[in-house]
Amino acid sequence: MDPTPEDDQPVPGLTTDDAPLLALHGVHKAYGRGARSTLVLHGIDLEVHAGASLGIVGESGAGKSTLLSLLMGLSAPTAGTVRFRGRELRRARAGRMRDFRRAVQLVFQDPRSSLDPRMTVGRIVREPLESLGIPGAHGERVDELLEAVGLEPGMVSRYPGEFSGGQRQRIAIARALAPEPEVLVADEPVSALDVSVRAQIVELLGRLKAELGMTLVMVSHDIAIVGQLCEETVILHDGRIVERGRSLDVLTAPQDAYTQRLLAAVPRLP
Repeated sequence: MDPTPEDDQPVPGLTTDDAPLLALHGVHKAYGRGARSTLVLHGIDLEVHAGASLGIVGESGAGKSTLLSLLMGLSAPTAGTVRFRGRELRRARAGRMRDFRRAVQLVFQDPRSSLDPRMTVGRIVREPLESLGIPGAHGERVDELLEAVGLEPGMVSRYPGEFSGGQRQRIAIARALAPEPEVLVADEPVSALDVSVRAQIVELLGRLKAELGMTLVMVSHDIAIVGQLCEETVILHDGRIVERGRSLDVLTAPQDAYTQRLLAAVPRLP
C-alpha cells in the first residue's frame, strides 16, 4: 500500500539538500520470532554523505551482511529507520524505489557468481540500463564503461568465463557504474581475488571515486584495505558499532580493544 503524504515527508529539520544520502537511525535487526528470535544489529546509527567514502569493518558474524542488506533496501529493520535523502526507504513509493535502485549500486564480493555465465560482457553491462529504462545509446555507454575500468571495448562479445578474476570484477564494476549511481557500495570487492590483483582493483575504485565524484561505501573484514580507500571507518563487532572516526585516526590510534586486536592481526612485512 502506498504511504500517505505525511508518511512520505522528509525528516523534520532536514531539507533534501542537507540530508545524508543514506542514514540508519536507531536500527535494530532480528531474525526469527518470539523466544527464538536472534538480534544481530543493536541500535545502529550511521550516515553516508554525498562525496564521502565510508568503510564498514568487522569479522565474520559481526553483522556486516545484515547491515549491507538494510543499506541496499533489500530488507527492513526490526526497529529504527533507514532513509534515502531524508525519506524513509521502506515507505517509499515504487517510483522513488526505482530512483533509489539507480542511485545506489552494489559490487558483489565474488564476480564469478555475480556475473551470469550465459550472458556476454556487453549484455551484462547493458542490463541495468535496460532494466531501469535509461534512455541513450547503450552500445556507446558500454564501450565507455569498459574503457573506464581498464578493459577493451572489443570484449563485449565475450563471456565471463573467458576472463580472470580481476577482469571479471572490473566487468562487475562497469555494470554497477552503468546507471551513473551516486553511491557505489562495494561488498568485500577484493576478498575473492588473488593477492596480486587486489591492489589493482583497490586502485581502480579509488580512481573512479575521484574522477566521478561518487560516494563510496565499502564493507570489508580487511581494515588495511578500507584504510587505503575510505576517509572514514566504522568498526562493527557483535552487531554494534564500537568505534568510528577518520580512517587515519582509527588505524593509528584505535580506542577500542576490538579495533586494536584487528590491527594487531594485520600481516606486516619484515
